[in-house]
Amino acid sequence: MDLRADHFSLFGLSLGFRLDLSDLDSRYRDVQAQVHPDRFVNASDVERRMSMQWATHANEAYLTLKKPLERAKYLLHLAGHDIQAESNTAMPTDFLMEQMEWREAVLEARTGGDHHELERLHQRLGRDIQTRYQELAELFDAGDSELATDRVRRLMFLEKLLYEIDDALASLEE
Repeated sequence: MDLRADHFSLFGLSLGFRLDLSDLDSRYRDVQAQVHPDRFVNASDVERRMSMQWATHANEAYLTLKKPLERAKYLLHLAGHDIQAESNTAMPTDFLMEQMEWREAVLEARTGGDHHELERLHQRLGRDIQTRYQELAELFDAGDSELATDRVRRLMFLEKLLYEIDDALASLEE
């Protein structure tokens, strides 16, 4: 096994956004069964260290590929596209307005203790995110890394908002 191999190669997967997650799970378990440190308890120090490196690499690769946003960022990285998440926060005005409306609705529901409204917002945003991931998959299929980069940056905002809704729901349950 080559520690420099990309995450897809590590699991014997074709490079692409669309993944069968149950297949990924199965392949991850197969790799872990081969490299898990428990299998190398009686091995040399070098073999134990290599096993630990492999197990760590497999865990990182699995977690990256399992989450669609992380998988998309990784694919863009492999294609040489920097999403400039920290340095480029410019977004179209309509998208920013939509974000403000979402955040106001979440704040209002959270402040009012409206658990049902937060659930409704969560479900609505979840559906929107899934639609955007389908669009992103089509962009990757078409090889449009430039537009995919823009969509990934937008999804980063939306995923953060979904997390904020989860946080608001959890705070109401305390």
